[in-house]
Amino acid sequence: MPHNQVIEKFELYIVSLWLLFLLIVVVTVDIPICFGDGCTFIGFGELLNRNVVPAVAIIFIVFGMIYFLRFNYKIAGSKSNPVTIESVEDMNYEHLTFLTTYIIPLICFNLTSTRYLIALGVLLFVIGIIYVKTDKFYANPTLAILGFRLYSAVVTKRTGEKVKVVLITKSHLQDGKYIQYLELDSRVYFAKERS
Repeated sequence: MPHNQVIEKFELYIVSLWLLFLLIVVVTVDIPICFGDGCTFIGFGELLNRNVVPAVAIIFIVFGMIYFLRFNYKIAGSKSNPVTIESVEDMNYEHLTFLTTYIIPLICFNLTSTRYLIALGVLLFVIGIIYVKTDKFYANPTLAILGFRLYSAVVTKRTGEKVKVVLITKSHLQDGKYIQYLELDSRVYFAKERS
């Protein structure tokens, strides 16, 4: 697998964890709120010290935004030869599978314990490796929230070769439609309906 494909898949993995990082911020943020005469600002150092975990989660959210914008930029410029969809099947359930299998259980970790935070970090790293090596990077709940759909399809290339692929798209695809694509992997394409 080419090095740049591994990086793109890892970036999409970070994007897929947006919801987890957002939930971590909500669950762990500690900003003291005080109303009254005796209230004083605790200082940025103390505030950051109280919020190391949410700060790290926010950093990952920002990286996820950068990676998504790069992904969006690349797919906007895809200029491939069109292919014909022979048969197509909806696979949007894959987004929900990733969400219920990984995101929901991980938020249940005790995020105030250093030991559990280390375990969570190791677990996220291992899941990321599995996510990239098994080519499941397309099962991405964040992309679903942003309007992308998943399809399993058999497409016919200009050479006449028929290939079974997974398509990530914002279009509603049907049999017989022409699409342009950007190859994310040998069997995973970003597709857009040819206008």
